[in-house]
Formats: sequence, structure tokens, C-alpha cells
Amino acid sequence: MRTIRQTGWAGMATFFSAAVMAAGMSFMTAPAQAAFELPEGEKITNLPAIPRAIPQKEAYEIYDPKIGKNFDLKNFWIRADLRVRPEMRNNICFGGGPSGASGACNQPNSNANAGKQNDFYAQQMTRLGIGYDLSPDVNFYMELIDSRVWGANTGVAGDALSHTGSANLTNGNGGTLGVRAAYMLVRNFAGVQGLSVKAGRQYLSLGSQSLFGTFDWANTGFSHDGIMLQYNTKSFESYLGWFREQETDLAQGAPTGGTAPNQNGAVTASTFNQNANSDANLFLFYNQIKSVPGFLIEPYYFLYKSNLASAGQPAGQGLGTAKHVNQTRHAIGNRIEMRKGNFDASNETVYQFGAMGDANGPNAGYGDQKNLHISAWATRNWIGYTHYQSSWKPRLAFNFDYASGDGRSNCTIGSGTGCKTANTFENMFPTNHIHMGYMDVQAWKNMMSPSINFQARPTKDDHIELWYTDLNLASRHDNWYRGSQGVYVFTKNGNTKSHIGDEIDAAWTHMFMDGKLAFQAAYGHLFSGGYIAQNLGTSKGQDWAYAQLWVNF
Repeated sequence: MRTIRQTGWAGMATFFSAAVMAAGMSFMTAPAQAAFELPEGEKITNLPAIPRAIPQKEAYEIYDPKIGKNFDLKNFWIRADLRVRPEMRNNICFGGGPSGASGACNQPNSNANAGKQNDFYAQQMTRLGIGYDLSPDVNFYMELIDSRVWGANTGVAGDALSHTGSANLTNGNGGTLGVRAAYMLVRNFAGVQGLSVKAGRQYLSLGSQSLFGTFDWANTGFSHDGIMLQYNTKSFESYLGWFREQETDLAQGAPTGGTAPNQNGAVTASTFNQNANSDANLFLFYNQIKSVPGFLIEPYYFLYKSNLASAGQPAGQGLGTAKHVNQTRHAIGNRIEMRKGNFDASNETVYQFGAMGDANGPNAGYGDQKNLHISAWATRNWIGYTHYQSSWKPRLAFNFDYASGDGRSNCTIGSGTGCKTANTFENMFPTNHIHMGYMDVQAWKNMMSPSINFQARPTKDDHIELWYTDLNLASRHDNWYRGSQGVYVFTKNGNTKSHIGDEIDAAWTHMFMDGKLAFQAAYGHLFSGGYIAQNLGTSKGQDWAYAQLWVNF
């Protein structure tokens, strides 16, 4: 028995010795070679294919991690911000309660349930950006974000004992820490002066963020996985990008190729081809012309193509569902901004065209079977005057926004028929909070809204703002879409009203520490109009307010 025991320990020792040697050969190529007796000037050349294909000047350590030889502390930098925002909203559905299905306040052709539905919560956002400049032309950047709602981590069980997203990671609230951005930026790419390449997860902030914005008002914000090329001269800039907005067959962090559908809900292996033909992609070509004095001209084109089957998600809110499945949507647009003297003005007009699939129509199904015609457009217009000669720098501005709707937007819900068009304007990935009233009750889709805005700076550290907005539907047969682009209220059949209501907002901002710290408070009230009375059966208004403290460095 003693002999067997000794033999067993010897075998285990031999096994672990071999494992360590294998690890050394795999992960510590240079030190491992030094242990062999090779002819002078020779080295092992038959290395594994993957390490040889990756720049690996810093080898993986066996045990003790070391600071990379390429690291220089003077090239390392960080930036961060933290925001805490308590927020309240009374009469979310104007005296009605949520329906529990479909829209935020009702189901198709039904009033809201009874109830006040008031809400109060506090959100906290923390972001930490880590950057390293490998050279003046090569930058690495990664931004971590932690988004949480106070007390929401573990539901009724409380939060005190759990410091992660949830004690139960299967309830959909399991993680609050994420990656907002992670990319490499290469300037003067391939020796071409002015040509840059940004590859990885990044945010898009184009024009006035009407279609592509950072959406920093939200506790998470938008970011996109892909690659963007920029070519910059004194007279113009051009951006060309491709972004994978939805990957349907490869799970997050999968070690190899896709083996199963990577979608929830109704999407299964039978509803789409399990390959790249099922994904959603965004192709973008954006330009800035800077050669006209006093003007900035920005023509652009984008293509949003989703090949998910019509039977999948998202499509549950009808043809107005944001980023609807099974569609090919082209867009041609232009934004022009003028600033001369005390006056400023801007206009953005965009036309969208293409085709979309119909989940309940005769051509429903996967692929290019798109039987609905897309023809949608929108325009955003501002004109303002700032009296720079006054110490308060007051500014008065007038605005008119419009985005098309479609009277048959609900034809795919339930047993509806008659689908022919899908002309509800697609708002894409915007920052709606800064455009159509601060209460976020309207998206840039099926809407028509004039507004008046007044701003002033009583001191160098204070900013005040008053805003009036007249909210209307562009098509009284399409739905009312809230700022997050989902259906707020489903429009009843036979609706005759288009005036949603009138919104007033007041906001005050005070800056500290040269702008690194800010306190902001805002209040808004929405006076309900004829549309709310006819479709929700109530004439009550809605109140909204928040206060936030934000530090940024």
C-alpha cells in the first residue's frame, strides 16, 4: 500500500510538472525558449497560430503579473463622472393606471385602468473612463458604467446584503456594471493625413442628436459596436461607419461560432436562419461641410437593415415599433445650422424609404419577403436670438418639429388586416430629451409640435430655462409615442382628436468648481388635450420634477 501511495504521488507530480511545462510553452514563449538548448542565433518557429497572429509583446504570466514593458505612466489618463437624480412623476397615465400589456397606458381600443399611478425613484450613474495613448496617433479607451436604481437590487428582500445587481441573477436584474465604450482609435491611418479609424464599442453623437445621440439623460445611454472611419480637412469632415446592432446567432462571450439562437421571446431557430443573414446592421455616411462662413452643412445617408423574421421581436407594438424587425430602411437627410451675430437658426430634414415585413400579412416570414412600403419624413427647425450685449445673455427661440405617422400602424396587432404601408418615421437612436420638452412624453415620430424657449444666465454659474410646447399627433389614426419611442397610448379606431396637450417646463442649473460639479432642478406640467380625453377617458394633467447632482472630471 505504501508503495502504491508513493507511486501515486510520483504520478501526480509528473502530471503537474508536465502541465506547468505546457503552460510555459503556451503562454511564456520567450522564457520557455530560453530553457532549451538551441544552436546560437536560432529560435523555435513552429509556434501556435493564434499567438503568432496577435501583437504580443507582453506575454501572459504564469503566476506573478508584471507591469507591461510598453506601459508609460505619463501616457495613462482617466476621466469619470457620477450623477444622483431623484425623480417624480404624478398621474403617469393622467389618472389612469397601466394596462399591463402593449402600450404604457392602454391596450388597443381601450381606456386606461383607474388609478393615479404616481411614481418616485432615485437613479445613480457612475462612469469611469480609462485611456492610454500608445503614441500621438494611437489611443486605447475603455469606459465602465454602473447604472442602478436605489433599492431596486433585490426587490422585496431589500438591498442591504447584496452589492450586485441582484441576489437572484436569473430575474433579469442581475447586473448593473457594464461597458459603455471600448475601442482603439488610430489617427492618420496607413499614413494618410486626416484619416482616422475607431474600432470597437463607441457612442455616436451626430448633428443635434436628433437621430444619433449619446442619450446621456438616460442612466445608461446609447453605444454601438462597430467601426467608424473619419476623414477630416479644414473644409469638410466625412464619417463612414458600420455597426452590428443585433447579433442573432452568437451569444455574448461565446468561445466559438454560433450554435443556438441569441434572441429572447418568439425568436427561435425556426423563425430565422442561424447565420449572418438574420442580423441587424446600421450603415452610416455622415458629412460636415465647413467651408461656408457662418454655416455648418451636414448631408447624410444611413441604412438600417434588420433580417429578423416578422414573427420575432421587436414587433409587438405594431408597425410603429422602434427598430421593427424584418425591414430595410434607407434615409437621406441634411442638417444646416447658421450662426451670425445675435441670430442662430437650424433646419434638419430627412426622408426614409424602403420596405418592411408584415407578421400577419400574406407575405409574412423570413428574408426579403417585405410587403409594406416605407415612405416617412421628418423636419426639425429652430430660430433664435441671443442678446449677447446683456449681462444675462438672454435667448428667445422658436421651434417647429414634425415627423410622419401612418393610419394603419396597428394593422398587424391581433387580427388586423389591410397593411400596405409603414410610414411612421423611425427615430433611430436619439437624445429626445433635449428637443421636445423635458417631460419625455413625445418621440420624433407621428408628431407635430411648435414650441417657444427662453434661456438666460443671471450669473456666470447659473442658467435658467423656460419652455412651452404644443404637443400634437401628425396622424390622428397612428399612436402616441413617448420619448423612449415605445407606444404611450394606443389610438382608438375612429379617433378624431390630434391635440395631445400643452407642456410647460422650468429648469435651473448652478455650476460649481469651474463646471466640474453641477446641481440642476426642473419641473414640468402637461395640460391634457382632446386626444387624451378621447383615448384615455380623462382630462387630468401630469406633473414631473427632478433634482440631480453631477460631478465630472
